[in-house]
Amino acid sequence: MKKTMLVLLVAVWAISKTIAQPPNGKKVVIVTSNQHTYGTTKLNAANHFEEIVVAYDVFVKAGYEVHFVSPLGGAIPIGYLKTSDSIQKKYFYDALLINKLKNTFTPTQIVKTDYSAIYFSGGGAAMFGVPENAEIQEIAKTIFAKGGIVSAVCHGTAGIVKIKDDEGNYLFKDRNITGYPDAFERKDADYYTTFPFSIEQTINANGAIFQYSKKGWDGFYVVDDRLITGQDPTSSAKVAQLVVDKLMKIENQ
Repeated sequence: MKKTMLVLLVAVWAISKTIAQPPNGKKVVIVTSNQHTYGTTKLNAANHFEEIVVAYDVFVKAGYEVHFVSPLGGAIPIGYLKTSDSIQKKYFYDALLINKLKNTFTPTQIVKTDYSAIYFSGGGAAMFGVPENAEIQEIAKTIFAKGGIVSAVCHGTAGIVKIKDDEGNYLFKDRNITGYPDAFERKDADYYTTFPFSIEQTINANGAIFQYSKKGWDGFYVVDDRLITGQDPTSSAKVAQLVVDKLMKIENQ
């Protein structure tokens, strides 16, 4: 009897391990920031929890393994939580995800060619540490060069606006991009004065075309081939789903 039970337990464990493996080893990497404050002030900054978990939920349900990376690795600050939202509440108590957020990878700890897509999450913290990180830029460049997808939401777009190709040209020149627009920033607020640059102005200055919804908070997104961006948190799920749909099309070509 004990032997039979042991065999059954081993069988169940083996099945669970098989189910947990992503199809064809497909992986997505989500970029986050280690920044705890707005610039050098004492104003708290954080990664946007909704933008992380809503996208994470879409990727995982589609069968993708999701890794997290940050400039310094390790734990990242999270904020903008809304536990009245069912998905946020679910993942706030999800030990696997929380452990991943406590132990993000450094850019050098991951293999760039392993990933089919990269997703830059937002929150005020995204304006610091990520945009100037050459190693994270290299990850995005590698994924895009091998036919993968680069995506971003809200202030996460700051992470891609300065990426250059091997010839020194901005990677997304002449492409359509969205992110959190200047029109919705509180320019008289203390947090805004710490921003190293304007996402909208930098995109336009670097030769891309910034687009946004004047209504705002309406799920606005922009797709330019394998570049997929969203304006604010309300577009997180749609951006992630568009990434999944695009990857499926690429895989079936």
